[in-house]
Amino acid sequence: MILVTGASGFLGQHLVRQLSAQGGKIRALYHRTVPSGDMQSLPGVHWHPCDLLDPYAVEEAFAGIEEVYHCAAIVSFDPAKKEELIHLNVNGTAHLVNAALDAGIRKMVAVSSVASLGRADQVKAAITEEADWEESSRNSAYGISKYYAEMEVWRGIGEGLDAVIVNPGIILGEGDWNKGSAKLIKVVDGEFPYYTAGVNAWVDVLDVVKIVQALMQSDISAERFIVSAGNFPYFEIFTKMAIALGRKPPRIKASPFLTSLVARWSLLKSRIRHTEPTVTPETARTAQTQCFYNNEKLLKALPGFSYTPIEETIQRMATAYRMQPA
Repeated sequence: MILVTGASGFLGQHLVRQLSAQGGKIRALYHRTVPSGDMQSLPGVHWHPCDLLDPYAVEEAFAGIEEVYHCAAIVSFDPAKKEELIHLNVNGTAHLVNAALDAGIRKMVAVSSVASLGRADQVKAAITEEADWEESSRNSAYGISKYYAEMEVWRGIGEGLDAVIVNPGIILGEGDWNKGSAKLIKVVDGEFPYYTAGVNAWVDVLDVVKIVQALMQSDISAERFIVSAGNFPYFEIFTKMAIALGRKPPRIKASPFLTSLVARWSLLKSRIRHTEPTVTPETARTAQTQCFYNNEKLLKALPGFSYTPIEETIQRMATAYRMQPA
């Protein structure tokens, strides 16, 4: 029996579909996001509501479980939710690790983020898995929460848990076009004219699914791996999306000052309308930051694996986006 947390989320849904197609028996956990109709009918999948902050509910969810994919996390860059974000991501992971130790599971693969590796004020070389966490104004609250959540997994490893951590870059693929990284293609479809100078790691969601499954079946333990098809400027990603959609690519370079103004205006509008801000001071800083990540460790650990070219990922996204009902 396989346990998947965050099963109704972006990555979780892709993973559950693949595990179901392979004939697995899956206990798919969700909290507030109820799985869509077609997901509920997948063979071998039992959908189980669970609040990871409730240790008793988590313990109950582990009955008969042998393997765990921990994909659940709250993602928000709203400064008003910083404390809540850290509390939920860290304590939810702590409860999961405790239950895994008590249940004596075979193995856990925990999905973190490159954000947990930190963004030092002066990056001199590509960031690797050996990077030490440094306090910096460049670190987002989300990154801080994922770092401390990782510490809970490492604590579990120290207590005898067989676990591996993956640190994906920005994950691209088919999903809810109104939120998360999938929303980027919707923004490009609207011919948003601005772009920033930032660089980040990017990866196909289907590659992340393949990697976590390969690591689960391997004898690799007590390691973490950067998961990235490559480091690309936001401008290049958005331009490729625009070309795939037949839209005008961004053409006006936004300065740090301009992105800061946009972030403050977006934050003000969100407070008035009681909605999630589209751009925040954190995302504005990230969009201007150039972060490079070294992906060699994973490729050496899984020599038969190769990443999907980012152009293919974007083309697949564009095709799915155009085929959605009007």
